[in-house]
Amino acid sequence: MRNRGLVIGYILVVWFVISFVTNIIGPLMPLIIADFQLSLTLAGFLPFSFFLAYGVISIPAGVMIERFGPKPVLLGAFALNLVGALAFSAVPTYGVAVGALFVIGLGMAMLQVVINPLMRQAGGEQHFAFYSVMGQLVFGLASFVSPLVFSKLMTTTLPVAVHPTWVSLYWLFVLIFAAVIAVTAAMRLGPVELKDDEKAGAASAYLELLKDPKVILFFLGIAAYVGTEQSLANWMSQFLATYHGYSPTVEGARSVASFWGLMSLGCLAGLVALKLLDSKIVLAAITLAAMACLGVALFGDRHASLLAFPTCGFFLSAMFSIVFSLGLNSVPRHHGALSGILCSGILGGAVVPLLVGALGEHIGLRAAMLAVFATLGFILSVAFWARPLVRNETISLRRRQVSEA
Repeated sequence: MRNRGLVIGYILVVWFVISFVTNIIGPLMPLIIADFQLSLTLAGFLPFSFFLAYGVISIPAGVMIERFGPKPVLLGAFALNLVGALAFSAVPTYGVAVGALFVIGLGMAMLQVVINPLMRQAGGEQHFAFYSVMGQLVFGLASFVSPLVFSKLMTTTLPVAVHPTWVSLYWLFVLIFAAVIAVTAAMRLGPVELKDDEKAGAASAYLELLKDPKVILFFLGIAAYVGTEQSLANWMSQFLATYHGYSPTVEGARSVASFWGLMSLGCLAGLVALKLLDSKIVLAAITLAAMACLGVALFGDRHASLLAFPTCGFFLSAMFSIVFSLGLNSVPRHHGALSGILCSGILGGAVVPLLVGALGEHIGLRAAMLAVFATLGFILSVAFWARPLVRNETISLRRRQVSEA
C-alpha cells in the first residue's frame, strides 16, 4: 500500500470523528429531555436507535468490504452520517432524531468494521497492536473533547440563531462529514486483503458457532459491557442534574468528558496489567473496582457522585478488549464469523440504556441504574467461566516458557 503514513493518519482521523459524534448523546440527554418534553423511556429510545444499527449492519458491512473494497464502504458510511446529521439539524424533532440517529449509527458501524483491517494493512501486522492502541487513545481523546465543545457552544453567541441551541452541534457534524467525504474521495486506498479472522464467514460457520453455548455467553458479555458503558455515559449527566442539581452544560458535560478521558488512561493501565497478570484476573479486579465506584456514584454525596461517575470509566476501559479476546481465544476456528457475532453484541448499548430509562419512569433513575450492577455482575462472571484455549502472554508466563525450552 502506498502512502502508508498518510493512510494511518487518515484512519486516526476517522477514529476521532467516530468518537466525537458517537459519544455526544450523553451530555445532550438532559437538554433533549427538557426541550422535547420527553419521558425517560422516550429519551432512552435515542441511544437505542443509534446502537440498534450496530446489530443490524455489523455483519453485512463485513460482506460489503469483501465485495466492494474499503473506499466505497467508507464513502457510503460517511454519506449515511451526513444524511442523518443533516436531517436532525434541519428538522430537530423527536421523531426525526430517532430516525436520524439510527442512520448515523449505520454509518458509524460500517466505519468501525472497515478501518480495523485497513489499519492492519497500512501499518503492517507487526505494528497492528501498537496502532490499535493508538486508535483507542484517539477515540478516547475525541470523546473527552466533544462534551467540552458542546459546553462551549452552549455558552457562545452564534452568528446565526439556532433553536434549540444544542442543534448547532449537529450542524457542526454536517460540516465535518462533508469535509471527510471530500478527503476520502481524494484518498488512494487500494483493496484490503482480509485475513481469515477478518472475513465475514459463510452461513454454515455462523450456525455452527451459534450452537455453541459459550459463543452466546461471550456475545452477552459484549452486550453487557456496551450496555454498562452507554448507560453510564448517557444517564450520568441526567442523574447529576436530577439528584444533585449540577448543570448539564457545565458539570454534567465535564463529567462525561472526564469519563471518556479516564477511560483512555485506563486503557494504558490495562496494557501494563495484562503484561503482568492473567486477563481473567485483570477482568475480575477492574469489574469489582467499577462496581465499587458505581455504588459511590449512586449513593454518595454530591461531591463524591461527581467524582465517582467519571472514575467508573477508568475501570471499564479494558473490559471490552479482554472479553472480546477471551471469546476469540475460546474457539479453534471461524474467528471471522465469531468477530461478527461479538460485534453485534454492541446492540447492548441500545437495550440497557433504554431499560434504565423505562425503569426510571416508575422507580426513579437512581433505582433504575442499579440495573448496571447486573450487567457488571455478568462481566465479572466471565472471569470465572471463561476457558480460553490460548492465554494472554505475561512476563511470568514468558519466563516459564523460556525455562521449559
